[in-house]
Amino acid sequence: MYSITTALADLQRQLTNDFPHAPGLRYLDTTFPLNDSFDPLGWLASQLHYPQFYWQQRNGDEELAALGCARNFPSLALAQHFLRAYSTLTDVRISGLNAFDPNAGALFLPRLEWRRAGSVATLRVYLWSAESLRDDALNARHSLASLMPPTPAARLHPVLIQQQHSPDQQGWQKLIQQALESIEQGLLDKVVLARATDYTFAQPVNAAALMAASRRLNHHCFHFFMAFDAKQAFLGSTPERLWRRRGLDLRTEALAGTVANDACDDRARALGDWLMKDDKNQRENMLVVEDICQRLQAHVALVDVLPPQVVRLRKVQHLRRCIWTQLRDADDETCLRQLQPTAAVAGLPRDKAQHFIHQHEPFAREWYAGSAGYLSLQQSEFCVSLRSARVNQNVVRLYAGAGIVRGSDAGEEWQEIENKAAGLRSLLLMD
Repeated sequence: MYSITTALADLQRQLTNDFPHAPGLRYLDTTFPLNDSFDPLGWLASQLHYPQFYWQQRNGDEELAALGCARNFPSLALAQHFLRAYSTLTDVRISGLNAFDPNAGALFLPRLEWRRAGSVATLRVYLWSAESLRDDALNARHSLASLMPPTPAARLHPVLIQQQHSPDQQGWQKLIQQALESIEQGLLDKVVLARATDYTFAQPVNAAALMAASRRLNHHCFHFFMAFDAKQAFLGSTPERLWRRRGLDLRTEALAGTVANDACDDRARALGDWLMKDDKNQRENMLVVEDICQRLQAHVALVDVLPPQVVRLRKVQHLRRCIWTQLRDADDETCLRQLQPTAAVAGLPRDKAQHFIHQHEPFAREWYAGSAGYLSLQQSEFCVSLRSARVNQNVVRLYAGAGIVRGSDAGEEWQEIENKAAGLRSLLLMD
């Protein structure tokens, strides 16, 4: 409490400086002493300003909270164009979401940004204006003055009224059969099909409380939360990185192939060993690896594919192969367009798989299977927005998908999406 109050007071003092009556982009920083009492997600959720964005790297090394909008961008391409217009400010970060269709996004330059890298935290206020930085500094002072103190986290105990799958199990079987027929005809090698489940509750669901519960239990995951306004949010806890760029160094990965987890370490290890040896899952993973390498080859130097490993999560285990390389140009739009959607969330060939999804899935994916994170000229990182939920007042939509290849079984794939959805469903339904 003391640290956020002190940091905000310091920024307010800096905002009284004389700024030019001219267009431009500036930021003001203040140090932020770390202590156990400050939770950036809880602080965000206490505010009345929107949008709100929270993101935590899966190893816990990086964390950010962005509040309010100095400027918004409906696509990553426009965000990158903006950053390049201020090429001397390499540490300016734009945060948010890319939709499943990478042409669409909800990204923004925040008014206020808290960020942590390791044990160092900073609170930053951004000023941007096409006319007058002096006027925007006044706007920023008013925004900071209206911030609320952190309040205790809300409890998450919603009462379920009904649930509805789209597609239902019968529709899923039909969908899988259509996919297998396309694969048999040679039209597709793989397609990733998804299910959306709408849970209707007796009262509005606190999206930040759902995010906090997921962060507490779903370890080894990226955590992301975007509140568009007081009623609508999109959030999730995903194990999959889309890309991380530090200068020209690029890291991405193929996360495909799934088996259940088990609370017993010996049984979990046996399941993981089976996953490493299973032909169908290994084939599915290698299809993703080959597609990523092919898509990147015109934009990178040599590609290094690391040996496969099993990633153990709360409800499931996955096969992962990490891919390391170096870009010829620090271009995040190229990373997005070449990597999203990967074969792990769409299929192969990508265009045909996307067409099949648009034609046959009974719901629009919107932000699901897109990406969440941040970009700057200096560095960028986005995770794949899986294991995710859309909250709209008292309705929560959970998403889960499965990769369909030759030999896939509709019943087994239904169980797989049940296991994947359980990471968030169990927090809502206490099952």
